[in-house]
Amino acid sequence: MKRRDTGLVYSTARGRLCPVCENPLDQCLCKAAPGAASGDGVVRVRREVAGRKGKAVTVVSGVPLDAAALQVLAKELKVLCGSGGTLKNGVIEVQGDHVEKVMTRLRDRGYTVKRSGG
Repeated sequence: MKRRDTGLVYSTARGRLCPVCENPLDQCLCKAAPGAASGDGVVRVRREVAGRKGKAVTVVSGVPLDAAALQVLAKELKVLCGSGGTLKNGVIEVQGDHVEKVMTRLRDRGYTVKRSGG
């Protein structure tokens, strides 16, 4: 999509506008764009501590789902592990070291899962 930098976010004729495609929000083309991750079809799970003051985080990437389904999966994994977490740019982060639990659940759901990192 080509973005025009007019800065227009509201029009009295059309109402509130999407800042990216500049269509009315109910006709926004950005929401209709597929958000599924493209890649090799392998879900990668790793443990990270870098930049988190030594606290471990389980990171899940490469899940081939759209944004809404990815949000549901993130919630399911957080409930499974009994901890918090977030979804950022198609990557699920679960607080704590729960790599084995997450890998088992993803395998049960039919994904090809690999442990990434050390």
